Amino acid sequence: MKASCRVTDVMSSARRSRITPEREAELHGAVLDLLREVGYEALTMDAVAARTKSSKATLYRQWGSKPELVAKALRCTQPVSLREIDTGTLRGDFAMMVERSDDAQMAKDTALMRGLAHAVHESPELHRALRDLLVDPEINGLQAMLRRAVERGEIRPDCPALDFVPHMLIGAFIALPLIEDRSVDRAFLGQFIDAVVFPALGI
Repeated sequence: MKASCRVTDVMSSARRSRITPEREAELHGAVLDLLREVGYEALTMDAVAARTKSSKATLYRQWGSKPELVAKALRCTQPVSLREIDTGTLRGDFAMMVERSDDAQMAKDTALMRGLAHAVHESPELHRALRDLLVDPEINGLQAMLRRAVERGEIRPDCPALDFVPHMLIGAFIALPLIEDRSVDRAFLGQFIDAVVFPALGI
C-alpha cells in the first residue's frame, strides 16, 4: 500500500481496518476507472459496488460518502507524501519529490482533475473532501519542508515567496495543459522548480 494512503487518525483507522490494503487499493482503482469512464456526476456507489463485487454497506462503512471515496482514491495515486520527505536540504527534498513522481500517473491525475473541475464547483461536499484529504495534507507537508529550510538557513525567514510556493506548484499543473496542451511530467516539474521556485525563494 502506498505511503500516502496511510490512515491518519484513530477513527478512520478503526473504520478502514475491516478490509486489507490490497482490497482497498482494488476499490480505489475501480473508482478511478469509473471516474474516467462516466465522470463524477454519473458515478454511483451502486456502480462501484457492482464493479468491485462488494456491497454498498461496505463502501459506506469504509468511506462514508461518494466525495470521500473519490478523494481518497485520488490521494492513493500519490507516490509519496511530502511530509515523509526529509533529505536534509530543500534542493534534496524537491529532487526526491520529482524523482518519485510518475509521468504516466501525473498525466492521468491531471485529466481526472480537469474532469472534476465542474463537479467541484457544483458540490461543496466534494470540494471539502478534496481539500481535507488530498490538497491540505500535501500543502501541510510542503510547508513543513519549507520551515525546515528556513531553520537551516537556506531561505530567509522574511522571504515574501514562502507563502506562495503551493500556488506556484499547483499553478504549474493547471497552466501547462492550458498553455501547451500537455500534462506536467518530471522533466517539466524539475525545470519549473529550478527556474521559478528556487529563484523566488532566493536559492
